[in-house]
Amino acid sequence: MSEPMLIAKNTQNMGFYFLPRMANRHGLIAGATGTGKTVTLQTISEHLSQIGVPVFLADVKGDLAGISQKGNDHPKILDRIKLLQLSDHRFQEFPVAFWDIFGKSGHPVRATVSDMGPLLMGRLFDLNEVQTGVLTLIFKIADDNGLLLLDLKDLRAMVQYAGDNASQFTTEYGNISKASVGAIQRGLLELEMQGGDQFFGEPMLDVFDLIRTHSDGRGVINILAADQLISRPKVYATFLLWLLAELYERLPETGDLDKPKLVFFFDEAHLLFEDAPDALQDKIEQVVRLIRSKGVGVYFVTQNPRDVPDKVLAQLGNRVQHALRAFTPMEQKTVKSMAQTFRPNPQLELEKVITELGTGEALVSFLEEKGTPAIVERAFVCPPRSRVGTITPEERQRIIQASLQFGRYEKVIDRESAFEVIKRRTEQRAAAGTEQAARQQKSYPVPQIRYPEPKPAKRPSSGRTRDSLGEAFAKSTIRSIGSSLGRQILRGILGSILGKR
Repeated sequence: MSEPMLIAKNTQNMGFYFLPRMANRHGLIAGATGTGKTVTLQTISEHLSQIGVPVFLADVKGDLAGISQKGNDHPKILDRIKLLQLSDHRFQEFPVAFWDIFGKSGHPVRATVSDMGPLLMGRLFDLNEVQTGVLTLIFKIADDNGLLLLDLKDLRAMVQYAGDNASQFTTEYGNISKASVGAIQRGLLELEMQGGDQFFGEPMLDVFDLIRTHSDGRGVINILAADQLISRPKVYATFLLWLLAELYERLPETGDLDKPKLVFFFDEAHLLFEDAPDALQDKIEQVVRLIRSKGVGVYFVTQNPRDVPDKVLAQLGNRVQHALRAFTPMEQKTVKSMAQTFRPNPQLELEKVITELGTGEALVSFLEEKGTPAIVERAFVCPPRSRVGTITPEERQRIIQASLQFGRYEKVIDRESAFEVIKRRTEQRAAAGTEQAARQQKSYPVPQIRYPEPKPAKRPSSGRTRDSLGEAFAKSTIRSIGSSLGRQILRGILGSILGKR
């Protein structure tokens, strides 16, 4: 059984421990900007890695990469070590794997459109309920016809195919309106402009590559480079939710373990629940509630605890609450509601203490042996053993190239899928139509009109006799009548065209 992990101490030298057996019961790290949430996240990740638990976390600000490097004797770190009397504190680096959706600051991370599913794709496209229903029908049509949806061009081709042939699918699947198809196409275009096309495709991330230990037995800390991704909040939140769902679907039931298989930190948690439809919120609640039995702990990191819905917040037993600001009535209400969620301490006036906490100081309450929350205490979070802050591009590249995953995800695979199949079928139909038209033209030739060749005019002989007076008068009269009729016919035609008689 793993030893309890020392996370915080107070000035009376009382330690507060995080039990590995309770690490998969989920938790919350909250506090205003600059109160020490990142350092708390780093300290907990180090302790989990030390006992052989892999960790996944998002580096939103770019300052968590320092976990991969040995810490240094910064004056603030030394002061905290002295204050908490941490005699056994030693600086060290930890095994790290870097990941990046855009493939620049880590191994590329991809998922297929089919695995993402219509519900999450509908959120990415900002679709309403009706439009999401049409997208679900399109996914169903693709499945029934054996059309793989791997990347965005597959989905675009499938949406266009379903829209062009909507009348064929109405009876079996339901109505596919042009307005909904247009909304999906606009969502696709917007997602491509945000760089989402780099996320969808193959090879898809194997979630078991996140559950690895180093050769020395320490858990690998997987860091997602999210400093650019955070500017695309829906892509960021949807990806992390997909990753949670993928873990839930693929991992076997384990029950209560001595330590979790993986601990998942969701930074900027408000992005997960912001503008999420009810169906998606229900999905999140279900995954968070059930994934504990798969040996996965989920920890939400946020500035305001009110960002997390009450149904989810009620499942977060391990809590580290940094300082909150209470300048407005709404903020004061938040402070009061958060104080009421802790197991009370008669010696602490929690509503007042929450607003007085200094940087690196927090209200701490971890689950005890029997799963009950400990009495909340005021304490200082222990400093990390690794470097606090970012690393150089050269240091990052050395770690990436030395990873066992290097070369596995870097090259894109584009196998035959919906786009190629639909394109080939379209070309085959076009070629068949051209061939059929040619056969019809050959079977029914257009009749050719042949005109008799003009006979060569006879040259008048020089000895021809003159016309008589009567013949000349008759010919002159005929020419005059013909010329007059010709002018009348011409005037009639032009008059009809110009609207005049």
